[in-house]
Amino acid sequence: MSAAGNWMHAPISRRVICAVMSVTRHTRTAVAAAAVIAVSAQLTSAVARADLHNITYIARVDGLAPGSVATFITADNQTNMAQLGTLPGNSFQADAVLPDPHHAGMQVAVKWPYSANVHCEIDVDDKVFVQVDQVVHPAPGSTDPMNGVLPCGAPLPNPTP
Repeated sequence: MSAAGNWMHAPISRRVICAVMSVTRHTRTAVAAAAVIAVSAQLTSAVARADLHNITYIARVDGLAPGSVATFITADNQTNMAQLGTLPGNSFQADAVLPDPHHAGMQVAVKWPYSANVHCEIDVDDKVFVQVDQVVHPAPGSTDPMNGVLPCGAPLPNPTP
């Protein structure tokens, strides 16, 4: 206490030393935390990218078969459908991204009265994963939903001829 009865504060030099040490400690902690966050973000995005696969569906009908359709898996329990070209040999191609390449599937349907050689291919990350080449001839009057259908890869969630 001073002669006037006021409380005296600690010397300024003591406060500066404490403040500098505190700032240094906080700076090091902040730098370390930023480094951990940066490394964690890089690892997380690398793992996320590693879990997804680029899927390429390729279908070709080598023969005259108007009305041919390719149905393929785009996501879990979701499919998409595309009409194939009417000229023989034209290829159809579609891309999807799936977490498990074993869930990639496609089917090509040829309508009666036509028959044709059908090429079905599924590439995963630019490598052939499944390939089927087969002559497809639908039977007239059949009630089988897979009549005239060439399956390729995983079965579709809701197969449609």
